[in-house]
Amino acid sequence: MNAQVETFEFQAEVRQLLQLVIHSIYSNKDAFLRELVSNSSDALDKLRLAAFQDKDLTADTEDLHIAVDVDAEARALTVRDNGIGMSRDEVVQLIGTIAKSGTAEFLKQLKEAKDAAGAQELIGQFGVGFYASFMVADRVTLVTRRAGEDTGTRWESGGEGTYTIEPVADAPQGTSVTLHLKPADAEEQTADYTSPWKIREIVKRYSDFITWPIRMAKPDSEETETVNSMKALWARPKEETTEAELTEFYKHVAHDWAEPLETIRLRAEGTFEYQALLFIPSHAPLDLFMRDGKRGIQLYVKRVFIMDDCESLIPEYLRFVKGVVDAQDLSLNVSRETLQQDRQIQLIRKRLVKKILATVKDLQAGDSEKYAKFWGEFGKAVKEGLVADPDNREAVLEICSFESTADAEKQTTLREYVERMKDGQQDIYYMTGDSRTVIENSPHLEAFQAKGFEVLVLTDPIDEMWVDAVTEFDGRQLKSIAKGEVDLDAGADSETDREERAKDFAGLLGWMTEKLGESVKEVRLSTRLTTSPACVVGDTNDLAPNLEKMYRAMGHEVPKVKRILELNPGHPLVAGLRKAHEERPEETGLAETAELLLGMAVLAEGGDLADPTKFIRVLADRLERTL
Repeated sequence: MNAQVETFEFQAEVRQLLQLVIHSIYSNKDAFLRELVSNSSDALDKLRLAAFQDKDLTADTEDLHIAVDVDAEARALTVRDNGIGMSRDEVVQLIGTIAKSGTAEFLKQLKEAKDAAGAQELIGQFGVGFYASFMVADRVTLVTRRAGEDTGTRWESGGEGTYTIEPVADAPQGTSVTLHLKPADAEEQTADYTSPWKIREIVKRYSDFITWPIRMAKPDSEETETVNSMKALWARPKEETTEAELTEFYKHVAHDWAEPLETIRLRAEGTFEYQALLFIPSHAPLDLFMRDGKRGIQLYVKRVFIMDDCESLIPEYLRFVKGVVDAQDLSLNVSRETLQQDRQIQLIRKRLVKKILATVKDLQAGDSEKYAKFWGEFGKAVKEGLVADPDNREAVLEICSFESTADAEKQTTLREYVERMKDGQQDIYYMTGDSRTVIENSPHLEAFQAKGFEVLVLTDPIDEMWVDAVTEFDGRQLKSIAKGEVDLDAGADSETDREERAKDFAGLLGWMTEKLGESVKEVRLSTRLTTSPACVVGDTNDLAPNLEKMYRAMGHEVPKVKRILELNPGHPLVAGLRKAHEERPEETGLAETAELLLGMAVLAEGGDLADPTKFIRVLADRLERTL
């Protein structure tokens, strides 16, 4: 057949990205080979799984392996596998387009990275590892044929402005990537990648744990030999693995370039057996809060790869955890649907969650720097577990940290909060809001600050949800300082004083409740204010304003929640309004003052005015009269 060669241009930002990958990102160019071998390993995993699932698939699965060939005379290096291969459309999608979903964002973050290590951390988040080949090659040729198809595809590029794609009639099953290496005297070429000894050393260092044989020609021979041990790292005893091997394995399964923050091992024997090797990354993936983001646990059965991103093995709030679970007694033909109901999988999941939470708890107790790193990267996701995982709620709550009014520079656990509680304080106080600044300037804090009571500062969107699900910690009630009534002045004398004040203000409160009835549920005197004239609060079980706003933004129909307006009886403005109401109850300006008080209270908590234009007009009129 006459091959039709098509030439495509890289987009401008993709060309820029290629140049960065080639010249700026990698401090160790040997990593290119790790990426190619890792891709081949994935392709072999996928072929074996496809063959299990589709008995009619016309694919050769007799001798699945990876081959690495060196041609010193032609200065070429080829990594070849007989795995699943790619169709033409997949080549265009996966190889012809770099980081298709996030190139611009990648470039932005890459420019902001302050050092080479920081730049390398970003590479795995955007899936551009294949292009590391251009660090050592002037030209890269990829030939592939998907298992079950008749025609293959050749992709070729010099890493500059264009790439070509053409059909290939006689391509073998799988994928081969040939690197046409740069000249030996090239300035940026730091190693001789035509040396079989160098290639063997790289494969052994980076890819020894790959469960497929990696074959190379024997020295001075036409025969081949397997150069990796092929022993699954998770199956080795702890004492037979090194930190370097664990790090390389993590980079393989997580497609990451940074070292993991923590390694977790788990082995179960008895009724059913499984092994797990899990990792907590050192940075959050960019898709952590995307709806189609991936969960990182791979499932194997008796060393046979079954699926990536096994959602049944890990709850969504721990979706950042990467690694492998190898079960001994599951069927090789399990599907995602049947896994959800499988009793063994559910039991494995429970044990994984408990082990992960216990590991974080140990970090919290023994390595404050690591724990702070973990919480800064993954805390927002972990707090989702307070809502989604009631069975482990107490364990999740124990590892959570929160900002508080005690120290703006340091977060606190609830355990530490309880230990610092003042004499006479019974409850754990918190306030939710859009930002720390809004909360710190809120009138709700005034009485608590005066008493020296610490208040948790909760500003993440998820905080609005979990505080409704979690009512106590260690026998202490969690109470919002912006909901319900607050009584910080216990004692008979203060109670008597409050009763007298209630009588004095009864007329004003009733009148204001009537005048503002469309906007507020009630007007009452406050015990939480010391300097501000008024604040708005919710009933104990009311939906918080931010949560109400969130639901509306998501398209949910929720009824409008009326708030309660609290007045500070000791403030001159409130006292003056009471006196004016007693002396001139029919004066029209009193109603305007009441509306202004309500508007100021809403703004003070960072809320939105129902009618900003009217508020400004009334305020301007009142200011004009004072001149």
